[in-house]
Amino acid sequence: MTVSDQTENTRSADDMLAEADTGARNPAAAWQTKLIIGTCIAWSLFQLYIASRVPGILAQATGMSIFANIVAQARFVHLAFAIMLATLAFPLFKSSPRDRIPLYDWALVILGVSACLYLVVFRFEIADRPGLWNATDITMSAIGMLVLLVSVYRSLGLPLVIIACCFILFAFFGGYSEWARNITNYGGSSLSKSLGHYWMQTEGVFGVALGVSTTMIFLFVLFGALLDRAGGGNWFIKVAIALLGALRGGPAKASVLSSMMTGMISGSSIANTVTTGTFTIPLMKRIGFPAEKAGAVEVASSTNGQLTPPVMGAAAFLMVEYVNIPYIDVVKHAFLPAVISYIALLYIVHLESLKMGLKGLEKPGRRIGVLMILILFLSGFIFLGLCTFLMIGLRGILEPITGNSVYAAVALVAVLYVVLVAIAARYPDLKMDKDEDGPPEAPRLTPTLIGGLYFAIPIFILVWNLMVRTDTLDRLSPALSAFWATFFMVIIALTHRPLKAMFRGESPGNETWHGWRDFIDGLILGARNMIGIGVATGAAGIIVGTISLTGAHQVIGQVIEVISGGNLMILLFLVAVLSLILGMGLPTTANYIVVSSLMAPVIVSVGAQAGLIVPLIAVHMFVFYFGILADDTPPVGLAAYAAAAISRGDPIKTGIQGFGYDIRTALLPFLFIFNTDLLLIDVGFAKAVMVFCISLIAMLLFAAATQGYFIAKSRKWESAVLLFIAFMLFRPGFFLDQISEPYQTATGTEIYALMDSAETGQDMRLTIEGPDFDNGEIRPITISVPGVEGDGTAALSEQGLSILEEDGQLKLEEPFPGTPHFEAIGIEYDFYGDTPVVVSKVEIENERLPKELFFIPALILLAGIVLIQRPRATQPAF
Repeated sequence: MTVSDQTENTRSADDMLAEADTGARNPAAAWQTKLIIGTCIAWSLFQLYIASRVPGILAQATGMSIFANIVAQARFVHLAFAIMLATLAFPLFKSSPRDRIPLYDWALVILGVSACLYLVVFRFEIADRPGLWNATDITMSAIGMLVLLVSVYRSLGLPLVIIACCFILFAFFGGYSEWARNITNYGGSSLSKSLGHYWMQTEGVFGVALGVSTTMIFLFVLFGALLDRAGGGNWFIKVAIALLGALRGGPAKASVLSSMMTGMISGSSIANTVTTGTFTIPLMKRIGFPAEKAGAVEVASSTNGQLTPPVMGAAAFLMVEYVNIPYIDVVKHAFLPAVISYIALLYIVHLESLKMGLKGLEKPGRRIGVLMILILFLSGFIFLGLCTFLMIGLRGILEPITGNSVYAAVALVAVLYVVLVAIAARYPDLKMDKDEDGPPEAPRLTPTLIGGLYFAIPIFILVWNLMVRTDTLDRLSPALSAFWATFFMVIIALTHRPLKAMFRGESPGNETWHGWRDFIDGLILGARNMIGIGVATGAAGIIVGTISLTGAHQVIGQVIEVISGGNLMILLFLVAVLSLILGMGLPTTANYIVVSSLMAPVIVSVGAQAGLIVPLIAVHMFVFYFGILADDTPPVGLAAYAAAAISRGDPIKTGIQGFGYDIRTALLPFLFIFNTDLLLIDVGFAKAVMVFCISLIAMLLFAAATQGYFIAKSRKWESAVLLFIAFMLFRPGFFLDQISEPYQTATGTEIYALMDSAETGQDMRLTIEGPDFDNGEIRPITISVPGVEGDGTAALSEQGLSILEEDGQLKLEEPFPGTPHFEAIGIEYDFYGDTPVVVSKVEIENERLPKELFFIPALILLAGIVLIQRPRATQPAF
C-alpha cells in the first residue's frame, strides 16, 4: 500500500467519522467556519466553568448571583449549544449545501436556542405558574420539540425521531385505546399538559438523561478529546504495538489492546475505530490479514471499548441514576466482563493468526516473550497499587501541615509531571503513524513507554478520585473527578511540548504554539463529539417523559411478556433482538436509555415470577451489551463502514465477520443474568479471583469452539465438547441442581418453622401470590429476605413485611411506602380485593456439595481434548 493510498483511506474514514459524529458541513465563508469553531470552544469552556468552583467565587466577589445561578440552569444551556451546533454542522438533507449555512438553518438556530434559553430568562415567571402554562409557554415548547427532533434527524438519522414521535403520539392519542386504558389507567392528555410535561419541567427533555449529559458525560468526552489531541491516543497505540506487535499476529493483538485503552475514555465506537484503525488496519494487512478480517478485528475491539470502565460509552453515568447505585459499584460490576471479553478477543485473534500461519512484526533489540508480557502486565498493576499506597501515605504525612487543602496534592502531581517530562525529553518524540513501504517494525517498548508516560498522570488522577477512599479521603463524584482530570489534561496539552524543548535546550516558542493548537483542537473536538450525545439524551427524555406521563412501558412490557409466554429465556432473547434492531439506528447511549426504560422492569418482573431474582444492575448491563453489539451489526453498523473505508474491504462482510468475533460478547449478558458472580455481586476477593480464572478459561474455550481451532483444527464433535466444557465452567450450578434439590421448601403454616431455622443473614426466598392490581389475575412473584436466626417473623418485620394466619394461609399485609419491597409488592398487588395476597411458599438453600466440584470433570474433559489434538498440531502455539 502506498502512502497516497493510505492517505486516501484515512481521509475517507475521517469523512465518515465527520458525517456520523462531528458534522459534515465545511463552510467556504471564513466567518461561518469561525462561528462553528467558536461555538464549540464556548461550549467546552462553559462546561468546564460550571464544573469548577469559579461560579461561586465570581458570585461572592461581584455580588451577582447570576454567575452561580447559571449552574442550576446548565442543562437548558447545554441543549441550546447542542441544537445550535447540530444545525450549523450537520446538513439537513443529503442535497443540502455543505459549503454554506442556508437561511432555513439560521432560522432553526434562532428558534431552537430561543426555546431553550426561554426557560432560563423567564424561569421565575415559569416557577410562579407550575402546570398552568400560558400560550407563550406552549408555543415555545412546541418550537423546542420540533427543532430538537429536526436536530436529532440531521445528526443521528431517522430511527430515534420515529421512536420519539411514536411515544408522542401515544401521549396524545393513547387515551382513546380501551386496551391501553385498562393496562395503564391513562385517560389521555391535552396538548398543553403534554408539551408542558415534555419541555417546561424536568420530567421530559430536560430530565435525568440530559442532566447526566450536562454534568458528567461532556467532561469525560472532553477529557478523551484533549488526551487524543495532545498525543495520548498515539502513545496508547505505540505502546500496544511495542508490547504485542512482535507476537504472532501482533498488529491485530495491538489493535485490541490499543482500542481497549482508548475506549476507556472514548464515547464513540466510530471515533475509536478511526483513531486506532488508521494505524493498525494497514499493519494487519501487511502481515497477511485479509481486508475484511483486519477491519473486523478493529471493529470488534473498538465497539468493545464501550464496555470498559470508567466511561463505558457514557452509559456508566446513566446507570448510576437509573439503578440508583454508586458509580464505583457500576465500575466494579462492569470490570470483570469487560476484561474477559477483551482477553477472549485477543485469543480469537491468536487463533486466526494460527489458522493463517501468520507471524508478527520485526522488532529491533530484544524480543519480548509471552511470559514476559504477562509479567509486565502484572507488575504494572502492582506498580499502580504501590503508587496509590505511596500517595496515600505521603498525603497522610503532609495532612497535619496541609489539612484538607487540594493545593498540596496539586503540587505533588505537578512535581511528578515535570520529572516524567524531563525523563521523556531524553527520548525522541513519538512519531505519528508511519507509512513506510519497507517491512513493518514494532518500536522498542522502553523508549516508547517512557516517552509518553506522563500521559498516564491524568488517567491516574481520574481513577484515584473515582475509586480511592480512606479514613481521611472521600471519593469524588464522577463529575468532579472528570473535572480535575480534564484540568490537568489541559495543563499537559499546553505545556508538555515547550517543557520538552526546554529540557532539550531548544527554543520553546514554536512548541508553545503547537501546544496551544492542541488545546484548542481538543476543545473543538470534545464539543463536536458531544453534539450527537447532547441531542440524543434530549430526545430520549421524550421517551422517558412519555413513560412517566402515561405508563407506556406497561403496554410494551405486557406485549413482550405475552409473546414470551412468561418464559425468561425467550424474553431475554426478544430483548436482545430489540436492542440490536434499535441499536442499528441509535447511538449506544440513546439505545440504552430507550430499552432499559421499557424492558428492565419487565425482565425483573418476569424473572421474579419464574422464581429467579435478577439484580437490576444485571438487567441494565444486559441491555447495554446488546446495544453496543449493534455498532458492528450489518447492514447499518457504522463502525464496520469506517473500518472498511480504511481497509478497502467490503463493509457488509466486515460487519458480519466483526459480529462473528463478538459472539463471545453476546454470550456474556445471558451468563451474568443467571450467574451474577460474573458481576462481582456479593463476591469476596478470593472468590472473585476464582470466578475470573474459571470464567476466563470458559470464555477462551467458547472462543476456540466458535473458531473451530484449539491446539489444532477442531473436528465438529471436538468443538461441541469444548462448548459443553465451557457451559460446565460457566454454570456448574445447573448440573448440581439435577442431582440435588437446591432449596428446602415449606408451604402453609410450616413456613414459620422453616423461617425460624434460617441463620442470620441467610437468604429466604418468599413466593408471593395474589391478584394483580391492574387486571386481577393471580400471579406469583419471588423476593429475597435475609433471615434472623430463630425468629422468622422478626426477619420479615425488619423488611417492613407482616403476615397473618387465616384459614391455613399466611396472608400478607400491604407494605408501607419506603419499605424495601414496596415497589415489588405494594404497587403490584390488590391487597383489598376478595382474593388475599398470601405467602404461598418459602425456600431456604439446602446444604449440599459445592457446585465448584463440577469443575473437575470439566477440566478432565479438557485434558482429553488437549491430548487428542496435540498430535495434530502443525505449528507452535506462540
